[in-house]
Amino acid sequence: MRNQILGLLFTLFAAPVFAQLATVEIAPDIYALVGPKTQRGPGNLGNNATFGFVVTPDGVVLIDAGGSLRGAEKIDVAIAAVTDQPVRIVINTGGQDHRWFGNAYWAAKGARTIASGAAIDDQNARGSLQMTVLTQLVGAAGMAGTVPQAAQEGFATDMALTFGGVEFALHFVDAAHTPGDAFVWLRASRTVFAGDIIFAERILGLTADSSSRGWLDSFAAIEALDPEHVVPGHGSPTDILTAAADTYDYIAQLRRQITAHIEAGGNIISAVDVDQSAFAYLENFDQLAKRNAQRVFEEIEFE
Repeated sequence: MRNQILGLLFTLFAAPVFAQLATVEIAPDIYALVGPKTQRGPGNLGNNATFGFVVTPDGVVLIDAGGSLRGAEKIDVAIAAVTDQPVRIVINTGGQDHRWFGNAYWAAKGARTIASGAAIDDQNARGSLQMTVLTQLVGAAGMAGTVPQAAQEGFATDMALTFGGVEFALHFVDAAHTPGDAFVWLRASRTVFAGDIIFAERILGLTADSSSRGWLDSFAAIEALDPEHVVPGHGSPTDILTAAADTYDYIAQLRRQITAHIEAGGNIISAVDVDQSAFAYLENFDQLAKRNAQRVFEEIEFE
């Protein structure tokens, strides 16, 4: 009996505690699924992001597939708590793993998978590397059964999609967080699913695959729509003013700071010292701010 109790305690404490996706109703039949704002790990199965779905009489349209097969299963469970309609269409807003690593799960259930052509190219180019990195972060058990499968349908810049009586407008402007970041606009409810073009409550990450200039242009295209509801790629649903403060203003100020730094003869090593303190309120600031500064230095140096 003692050994059984010890074994049970070991199982309870050794098993990862899975972070729940918070379901937020944005408007009638329109929902966000808000994941944790932390790094990918065993407890979130790669779902450290915000997803969304729209319920129609003909089925569900899911915005972003999840970060793994098991992550997609968690999204499926969350949707099933709202509706018994199946997922018929999955839109990948970009090429970051949590946007598309669940594609194979949904395709096996008969869903269409759609992304910008630039995102599909990115998915095909980086899928193997992303799988390696994600397995290190999430663990082999968490990634079990995951097969990176790029979206099967693509569009160049714009795609009009009507499904179940709901009109969806898909738009790709330029590279942002990743080379193919797009957004989904529902004009009737004035709702935008922004993917990784908008980060709320946490600092965004600029990588070698990002474009800070393109990111500003992509954000401006969303802002021009004057959305009432903004579902970011990370963080809680918000409004466009808050989204601008957390995303656009951060990138714009960092670009100004780095431009001044370069003009003053500064180098990439000292670029980490530019003043970003106005954005220290954003989660994960200490982990990413200095890296972002160096990445923007590399970008602006060759503009």
